[in-house]
Amino acid sequence: MIFLELVLQNFGPYAGRQVINLNPRIDEDNHRPIILLGGMNGGGKTTLMDAIRLALYGPRAQCSTRGNLSYSDFLTQCVNSKANPIEKTRIELVFEHIEDDKPIQYRIVRTWEKNPKDGKDSLGILGEDETWPDSLANIWDEYIENILPLGISNLFLFDGEQVKELAEQETPPPIVVDAINALLGLELADKLAIDLEILINRKKKENADSQDLAKLEEIESRLAKQQETYDDLTNQLESLNNELTELKTKSDDALNKFISEGGKIASERSQLDNQKEEKTKIIENTRKSLCDLAADVLPLALIPNLLSQVQHQVEKEFRTQQMQLAKDVLIARDQRLINWLNTLDIELEKLTNIQYFLAEDIEKLYTANSSKEITWLNADEESLTLLDNLMYRLKTCQNTAQKQLLELSNYQEEMFRLERQMQTAATPEEYTKLKNTMEIWRNRHSKMQSKVELHKQNLQELEIKINQTKKELNSYTVANLKHESNEHLINAATEVQNTLKIFRERLTLRKLNKLEDEVKNCFLYLLHKSDLVYRIAIDEKTFRLSLYDFNGKPVAKHRLSAGEKQLLAIAFLWGLAKVSGKRLPVAIDTPLGRLDSSHRNNLVERYFPSASHQVILLSTDTEIGQKEYQNLTETEAIARQYLLKYHPGKRETTIQDGYFWQ
Repeated sequence: MIFLELVLQNFGPYAGRQVINLNPRIDEDNHRPIILLGGMNGGGKTTLMDAIRLALYGPRAQCSTRGNLSYSDFLTQCVNSKANPIEKTRIELVFEHIEDDKPIQYRIVRTWEKNPKDGKDSLGILGEDETWPDSLANIWDEYIENILPLGISNLFLFDGEQVKELAEQETPPPIVVDAINALLGLELADKLAIDLEILINRKKKENADSQDLAKLEEIESRLAKQQETYDDLTNQLESLNNELTELKTKSDDALNKFISEGGKIASERSQLDNQKEEKTKIIENTRKSLCDLAADVLPLALIPNLLSQVQHQVEKEFRTQQMQLAKDVLIARDQRLINWLNTLDIELEKLTNIQYFLAEDIEKLYTANSSKEITWLNADEESLTLLDNLMYRLKTCQNTAQKQLLELSNYQEEMFRLERQMQTAATPEEYTKLKNTMEIWRNRHSKMQSKVELHKQNLQELEIKINQTKKELNSYTVANLKHESNEHLINAATEVQNTLKIFRERLTLRKLNKLEDEVKNCFLYLLHKSDLVYRIAIDEKTFRLSLYDFNGKPVAKHRLSAGEKQLLAIAFLWGLAKVSGKRLPVAIDTPLGRLDSSHRNNLVERYFPSASHQVILLSTDTEIGQKEYQNLTETEAIARQYLLKYHPGKRETTIQDGYFWQ
């Protein structure tokens, strides 16, 4: 069997239609086993594994996120959150297997809508001739059991957590034990033994005397009535579940109507009134603050040009005053200089020239730096300082006023939205009506839910009684019925049962001996350490693994490292696949788990390329990192590679060609 293609449409995080080619054959002469899909945690790797299981097994699929959900609820959960309501969710899986010594392909197509009315999906099987043979879809569960039985699927489609659980437990869990029995063909002997037991009891009933037969018929009649009651209760429970679904819908509709028609806002009226009162106070305070600003220097902002002219005039007059003071100082200095020169023996003409030069120089300096404009403010230094302070205060008031005006606008907008919201609130009469309607449907839904739970409890109690009656019937048949006829058949059947028991024991031993050798060889091959284990023994009932060294002494499992335990679990699964003789694909989610680098390299180099003819790996960048990826690339083990690109903003995953480092 080979998976060839997986198509997802609006499934989980995969929006729209996305196609993954899983064919390990690159061309007729080139076959590489590994299909590598990389993605970060939460990016949709496990969803791909669930899609394969869901396509193959439908309602019977053991998907990771289903839990206790009904199949209808699980299908609804799988619909992409942003999918167009008119578009259906779709999964297609194309696979090839050998039938009558010839390869044949089938395309499994499952489609459904959100909240499917009939609680299930629509299944179609498309053959190679592009037709839909309805007969195959009708018997699909039986058909797929002959190719990849559900019981053994977890041994071929598994994840790292399953390997971790198998590695840490002393004995395999029941689901693995059942799968092993199915894989090794041991369940056939058990089924034949049960069929023989039924045949013996039937013959014993035919040979019972009248008294025993009457007692037997009384037990059977009681069992039939109990079974009839059980069937009636089951039908009633189904009807109640339908009513519960309808009541849930009506309860939700009443709640939505309560919200949409203003009931919720009406219930929050007091809170909205408080918000309105608080906003009103804030608006009033802001307006008062603006009035205070207007009562100060803010009105001067209306005459910015006049203020600028005054400031300019004050500065000019102040400079004129400074020049006059400087002139007086220079004149006084020049006079002192002349007086001193008079005491010297200098010619009168030269002294006169000096005096003329000094007077003319002062006049030139004063004329060049003084203004001829009229002085009308008589401003001094104090006036200039006061005017500068006034301009600074005016600028500060303007900025504060602009900020408060913006805040006032925002508060008024919030008040408008709040009042508009309050206007949509239902009137007291409408609120009471909406609330009563919502509570009526909610109470009806709650009562119906309790009724359903009570029916479930009654069914469980009745099921216990039915099992007790069946046990009584079986005990009575074995202990009291006498064999008067067909004794040879009954004795022969008993002998066959004994022979079958011996046959099963010998078959189990023969299968387990072969499995022990395969598991040991696989483990040593993966471990790359030939001196750790000489022999591996498998218990015929529990399938518990026991390890022995070269001296025949047990090797305690706790002596193995965590990585060695995981390799042992993988070797166990690998050995089972080999002994079964089934050529099935292997799909592994989070394959390397917590393995250290040494064991990781062994798994990459030795297990992945050899696990099967098709190995689908779903890995993060820390599991199959750059080194492991390069190793698989160099050995030409990878046929195709994809990257699951998750977009957090859209909460969607797209499938791209390549890997993290390509």
